[in-house]
Amino acid sequence: MLFLGFSAGLPILLIFSSLSLWLREAGVERSAVTFFSWAALGYSFKFVWAPLVDKLPLPLLTRWLGRRRGWLLLAQVAIAFSIVAMALIDPADEARLTWMALAAVALGFSSATQDVVIDAYRIEAVESRIQGMMSASYIAGYRIGMIVAGAGALFLASGFGSTMESYNYQAWQWSYLIMALVMLVGMATTLIVSEPNVGEKTDNYPYPVSDYIQLLLLFVFSVTAFALVFFYSGALATAAKQQLIDLTGLANLLAFVIEALRLLLAVFAAYSVARIGLGLGISNKDMVKMSYVAPVKAFFTQHGLKTALLLLALIGCYRLSDIVLGVISNVFYQDMNFSKQEIAWAVKTFGVMMAVLGGFLGGLLSMRYGVMRILFIGAVLSALTNLLFIALASAGHDLTLLYLVISADNLSAGLASAAFVAFLSSLTNISFTAMQYALFSSLMTLLPKFLGGYSGTFVATMGYSNFFILTALLGLPVLVLIVLAKRHLVFGTQ
Repeated sequence: MLFLGFSAGLPILLIFSSLSLWLREAGVERSAVTFFSWAALGYSFKFVWAPLVDKLPLPLLTRWLGRRRGWLLLAQVAIAFSIVAMALIDPADEARLTWMALAAVALGFSSATQDVVIDAYRIEAVESRIQGMMSASYIAGYRIGMIVAGAGALFLASGFGSTMESYNYQAWQWSYLIMALVMLVGMATTLIVSEPNVGEKTDNYPYPVSDYIQLLLLFVFSVTAFALVFFYSGALATAAKQQLIDLTGLANLLAFVIEALRLLLAVFAAYSVARIGLGLGISNKDMVKMSYVAPVKAFFTQHGLKTALLLLALIGCYRLSDIVLGVISNVFYQDMNFSKQEIAWAVKTFGVMMAVLGGFLGGLLSMRYGVMRILFIGAVLSALTNLLFIALASAGHDLTLLYLVISADNLSAGLASAAFVAFLSSLTNISFTAMQYALFSSLMTLLPKFLGGYSGTFVATMGYSNFFILTALLGLPVLVLIVLAKRHLVFGTQ
């Protein structure tokens, strides 16, 4: 899991952070390439094609490696090829910029697919008792992969001779080619490990091959409809936002509403195409229900309506406190006059190591005392450590205090994350592992990211100290939800 986590953490910064710096050095205006944001859609909507990962056999690969490892190797090879494709394109050439964006989108979707498979593999590979350590190892590897793709790629590009003052395409090309080579870590792991033995618990492939091909075609048609509507509505949405902002002045709220409507329109287009396709007999209706409806129905049937809604509320709120604060944290550090180098060492390096340590601590404690107890302790610590930022806001540029705050905050975040991933794993039905966990992981960041988008407005209105108190208070409802969930749950995570 450490090596698979590394393989999962590597691509994400190659799409966003490192790519942003590459584009900037190449003289590309981010506003001119807004379709690069499509790369994030893979992570946001991975639950849409997770049923394909659960139910669709791959020619040759499934028979050779098994259901999970076959998909995993395919995703990893696609990731490596996407990184190579990006390396072969110079973004300074505007004529080829669209191809760079498409390669980034391909990397996002293949990386999100790898995440879906790894989550399913981790849940199926071992019993729930040691899921805490599995998740801790995965998170540790994930963070190490992010360091390699973030700091490592930048060090390579700089070492090969590319700077803001003197852009060198070959430097970035070699940097990305090396990152593609590093994906061999994940591929080797996939080939070495064994396939989870869950055949007796699932009816893996009960339909004829033609039905799976038809399901794949219906999925492709629906995704195409989503992409076309989302892309071609961009200019209209931008014009509408500008006109309404000029009339009302409510920039943040209107931007969110218009983008939400744009997204809903694209989703409706995809849904309509799927419904039409089913009506025309393009795909087996029973198979579509088994892939998309059955996982959701199984969750509510297993837990009952009341408990299921309680669990969904807990999943959606558990990370509110740390994500809302995290969105504004880098701006806060800069406002406290910490240099970029100080932030890089304290937050991006030392902080990551403390989060890894917290993750292993959370895994060990979950095995010893049970997931629900550590879930509660993690929520308490995450809320309390937010209050430490008040002291840092008062002290200003105090490097020692920064390291103390980062230690406490990242240690508690790592502990809570390991327990939370183990908790989500324990909720998953082994018959629908990929689909259910993909839904859970998408839901857990939906509300926090939405509120996090207004963190700057909150700070401007109430100041940093009151904002940190607010983020701590956001953790209180979570404690109530954990207590209620523990009373209702009957599986072995108590």
